[in-house]
Amino acid sequence: QLVESGGGLVQSGGSLRLSCAGSGFTFSRAIMRWYRQASGKERELVALIAVAPDSSKYADSVKGRFAISRDNDKRTMYLQMNSLKPEDTAVYYCHAGTIYGDYWGQGTQVTVSS
Repeated sequence: QLVESGGGLVQSGGSLRLSCAGSGFTFSRAIMRWYRQASGKERELVALIAVAPDSSKYADSVKGRFAISRDNDKRTMYLQMNSLKPEDTAVYYCHAGTIYGDYWGQGTQVTVSS
């Protein structure tokens, strides 16, 4: 019910845009999040966007470089990632939090080469 896309291999300093398409729940009422998990590390929250417009938060490590957004008409969330660093390498997961439960995507790999 959540499908990520847009991952890949990019050089340090480059950009990628991730997408997360949702179905099977009321997308416009879900708090949407991006998480990432690097090899051998715990999953961490990267960014979230609430139901209210422009209500977003970021991990300190990505502030000023990443931008989260959503298009409720398209039932899609995005993560624009700029100035990528090797330490951004991870599997990125989208998450939807609703009053009926939580949903996770399958993940998309982002690899940043130095």
